[in-house]
Amino acid sequence: MEVLTLTALIFFGAYLIKSREQKRRVALLASHLGNYQIEHLMEQLTDGYLRCLGENDPERRDQIWSLLATSEQTLAGQFTRFAAEFSKVGAADARVSKFPIALPFAQTLFPGSSFDMREALAIHARGIADAVANSAQRTPKSKAFTLSAELFLMQHTCHWFCRSKAVASARLLARHKTSYAQVLDAVAPATRRAYGALVGG
Repeated sequence: MEVLTLTALIFFGAYLIKSREQKRRVALLASHLGNYQIEHLMEQLTDGYLRCLGENDPERRDQIWSLLATSEQTLAGQFTRFAAEFSKVGAADARVSKFPIALPFAQTLFPGSSFDMREALAIHARGIADAVANSAQRTPKSKAFTLSAELFLMQHTCHWFCRSKAVASARLLARHKTSYAQVLDAVAPATRRAYGALVGG
């Protein structure tokens, strides 16, 4: 009975530590994101893409693409500034555990099994900016597809930072009906290579 009680206390203590750590991470990320409209712009673009793809009138569709281009550029600019701002966060606060589930102090106890959130956000900033610039000369539909994937992967990373990889993947699937693997396949090759090298695939 004493063993069961001790085990329960250990698990409860670990849960409290994990919850406190996650709240701190959420607050840290929110304190930086609060200066921008990234989430709002991302939602605006996602809805706009769906509306545009469902539009049968070519002229009206071109008008919507043109309007969305302004939001794309604004988002890319804001995210670049956000990533630059977050790059000033201390190294210890920026470490993210690669383990699928959240474990207390995992990034401290197992530094080799963690990655730097600052580097991840820099990768996302480049990926989003490149997709918006459309140097690959993608069609509007293909550009929207690639940029959406870049945004979904960025959102996954933010949830991973705040909670865990498993939670981030579950939220991605629930919110966008897309798996983590599918998003990785859909981003630009440069993003996929850099991101894979950072988080381990």
